[in-house]
Amino acid sequence: MSLLSIVLPAYNEEQNIANTAKVLSEMLEENQIDYELIFISDGSKDGTFEEIKKVSAANSRIKGAQFSRNFGKEAGIFAGLELTTGDAVVVMDCDLQHPPQVVLQMWELWQEGAEVVEGIKSKRGKESLGYKLSAGLFYKIMSALIKMDMNSSSDFKLLDRKVVNVMLNLPERNTFFRALSFWAGFETRTVEYEVQERQFGESKWSLFSLMKYAVANATSFSTLPLQMVTLMGVIAILFSIVLAVQTLVRYLMGTSVEGFTTVILLILIIGGFIMLSLGIIGHYIARIYEEVKGRPKYIISKVTDNVTGNVLGEWKSNK
Repeated sequence: MSLLSIVLPAYNEEQNIANTAKVLSEMLEENQIDYELIFISDGSKDGTFEEIKKVSAANSRIKGAQFSRNFGKEAGIFAGLELTTGDAVVVMDCDLQHPPQVVLQMWELWQEGAEVVEGIKSKRGKESLGYKLSAGLFYKIMSALIKMDMNSSSDFKLLDRKVVNVMLNLPERNTFFRALSFWAGFETRTVEYEVQERQFGESKWSLFSLMKYAVANATSFSTLPLQMVTLMGVIAILFSIVLAVQTLVRYLMGTSVEGFTTVILLILIIGGFIMLSLGIIGHYIARIYEEVKGRPKYIISKVTDNVTGNVLGEWKSNK
């Protein structure tokens, strides 16, 4: 019998853990699907991991781990993938904004031969205008950068075991999970869903954190911003040539205007291009620096009793 694993990253979600475990367990058992739930507490400051331990003690199919600090959602997803043993793996939010019933549709498509099932948002739910605009801009930029349609995409998806193994074997440490599934290829199907309202708590994503997430993913997944530096250099050179010709013509005609307005504007424009270019290059240098150091994506400090293997690392194995 095939096993379905569900990865559920969580950050300060103590109010949602018990309800999510109950809803998913009951739904999968009713449909006679063999399953395991993997909760990853991403360095939560509340009682998230304590709640994970409680539901794990009540149901051996539920496992969990706690990071030593907050490493981010990408790290939480990949830690969950590492702990899974299922033939198919679903990644979804632990606040149930990703509808549980869609998991059944994904499972059916996988049984029909799909190796990747992408969850596509048909409605984003209740969000502020600013958040919707920023999210829409983010996906348009990412679609242009990676040359794949990322509109309405999400981390809500099912992956066949072979796809999971491919992702886990990637040597890079700066990852963008939702784009990697597009990049990996394989037999892909899609299902649409409407984002549900949270029953407990509030979203941990702010406009600033979304912007930071967008910049990190853009520079880790595409080299197009570096090519834009060259484009800005060409524009600055052309603009300089035009101003130089204009100034020379006016000088020869005896109509040149005294003062430094043109010089100041030229310095400001070229200086702005230079600073922006240095910023873009700096982001790439930072990504290279992080990759060269070779530090792990995450550190697991605690696990539930039913997690087997030395996932805590050598530093914890004898304690």
